[in-house]
Order: sequence, then C-alpha cells, then structure tokens
Amino acid sequence: MPHITIQMYPGRDDQIKKRLAEAIVETASRELERGKEHFSVSIVDVPQDEWKEKVYDKVLKDSNTFVKPGYTM
Repeated sequence: MPHITIQMYPGRDDQIKKRLAEAIVETASRELERGKEHFSVSIVDVPQDEWKEKVYDKVLKDSNTFVKPGYTM
C-alpha cells in the first residue's frame, strides 16, 4: 500500500492540497497498475526557514530520491 508524502512551503489551502493529492494518486495508480484505493497521501507544510535542514539536505543524501532538486541552497 503506497503512502506518498509531499513536503512543501506553507500557504496553500486545503482545496489545492486535495487536488494535488488526487492528481498524484491518479498518476501513481496508472503507473503502478493498482487501484486508487491502495494509495494514501499526506502533505506536510515546512516553513521556508526550515527547508534546508528538514528537506533539502536530506533529499540530496537519500539514494532513494529519484528526482533531485534542480536548485541549490
């Protein structure tokens, strides 16, 4: 049962987050050939001043990050 976590800056309302989560599930369901009921999605707001420490530095070190950020900090 895949669980997908999205980390992003705060500021988007729940309606936008729900649409994003549904779009991610749609794509993941199609690509993994599994029904949508198999997926869950959480969205975590990370303040900009905490982004480098909590997200950026970790994803650069994580060998499981398949798409690395195209920006530097």
